[in-house]
Amino acid sequence: MWAALASFILFKVWGWKVVGDFPRQLKKYIVVVGPHTSNWDFPFGILLRTIRHVDVKFIGKSSLFRPPFGAIFRALGGYPVDRSKSNNFVDAVVDIFNSKSEFIVAITPEGTRKKVSEFKTGFYYIALGAKVPLISAIIDYGTKTVTLTEPYYPTGNKEVDFEHILNHFRGIKGKNPENGIFF
Repeated sequence: MWAALASFILFKVWGWKVVGDFPRQLKKYIVVVGPHTSNWDFPFGILLRTIRHVDVKFIGKSSLFRPPFGAIFRALGGYPVDRSKSNNFVDAVVDIFNSKSEFIVAITPEGTRKKVSEFKTGFYYIALGAKVPLISAIIDYGTKTVTLTEPYYPTGNKEVDFEHILNHFRGIKGKNPENGIFF
């Protein structure tokens, strides 16, 4: 029932389409979501994972997990991150991957909805540390298309890997195109 309702909203009401799918054979991976320029990216993710029947978790700033909405974000699969402390976020998420037989998490590499000049690197080092692939989820408001890419296993050569990842997002229009990654 929820998948049918989510499909109706995303496809019929909002007029979007989805190209590709989550890899069913993989039980652990990171979904690199972008460009992240709007709060609307979150409902898209919730609808898409519901339609595709994939339990994608997400990481959000810790302030989102305080009352009154904290319980809702946790129930939706959220993991809070305290960005004000100098804790080792990468190691903490790698530990989560290593402690679970199945774990799929969405991360926005910009780390914010504001304009940035480069991606943050945490998602990359998590993938390397946990030995999991990256799937790009490209939200193109210009064409109303969400594209899910094939899995990509980072090689450890940051320059090569980031070029591969960034190529997915070049020319893609976010909801607020003045924000997000600057190419």
